[in-house]
Amino acid sequence: MIEAALQSTGGILCLALVFDAAIGDPPALWRRLPHPVVLFGSLIGWGEGRWNRPGASDADRRRGGVLLTGLLLVAAALAGWLLHRMLSFVSYGWLLEALIASVFLAQKSLHDHVAAVAESFATDGLPGARRAVSMIVGRDPEQLDAGGVSRAAIETAAENFSDGVVAPAFWYLVAGLPGLLAYKALNTADSMIGHKTARYLMFGWAAARLDDLANLIPARLSALLLWAAALLAPGADVRASVRATLRDARRHRSPNAGWPESAMAGALGLRLAGPRVYGGKMVEDAWMGGAEGGDAGPADIRRALVLFRLACGALILLAGVMALAA
Repeated sequence: MIEAALQSTGGILCLALVFDAAIGDPPALWRRLPHPVVLFGSLIGWGEGRWNRPGASDADRRRGGVLLTGLLLVAAALAGWLLHRMLSFVSYGWLLEALIASVFLAQKSLHDHVAAVAESFATDGLPGARRAVSMIVGRDPEQLDAGGVSRAAIETAAENFSDGVVAPAFWYLVAGLPGLLAYKALNTADSMIGHKTARYLMFGWAAARLDDLANLIPARLSALLLWAAALLAPGADVRASVRATLRDARRHRSPNAGWPESAMAGALGLRLAGPRVYGGKMVEDAWMGGAEGGDAGPADIRRALVLFRLACGALILLAGVMALAA
């Protein structure tokens, strides 16, 4: 019975989450092999060079972006299907599939990057923390005080819990390796070309809209998992987390990021998001957790990581329950 459960989709996902939490992305491996996300990026770069040329009309740019996004999704899903088919002929192929799936999850890598910001505060002060946070956010770190750096790190933990952990896990449950690879390809495209700039507004339109759609359910599931984590995290307030989510999530400029961010903010009694500077421009956004929430500090980064770890544990437990119920 246990072996049958492990070979189910939920069982393979549970193993993949455990592998990712324990091992993450070993740097030594990816120094020798190209990471799959790098391959997605290369295909996106090739497509942009071909279909997003300077001087192209808006209509041509949009058509080119739609074509590239469709090509990318088909290629990723086909690669996932071929991998799954090949593994079905291998002894313990389900275990190898779990290892492959773990590559597309980001629990340990996200945790380590956010933890590095807290550690930098302790060892190198604000300048070191600014350098560490610049590795994970797009905003200008020199414009951030200690509260701004702390807020950026906590927001990264919340938002990327959704699109780096929960969303790939969700799409694996829905469609196996094809769904997982297609989601990661789409999310990579959104991060590269889904920007509201003159260069990408039309070309990245399809990638940005589809990424919003693909994250619709995972973002809300992320909030539920953070609520569950708040039940166990020392000093967290689950009722405040629920209130903040239901009140603030829809006020965020992103249709999805507000759900995990407001859940995290409410649980920790903080205010997140709000007005911030990207590329020298002020971006106006609502406060998650309410303007009355406390400003984040370095110690709150570690509190957020406790909540993050517990939420990841809740996801692993959910996958395990689904495996046993299969």
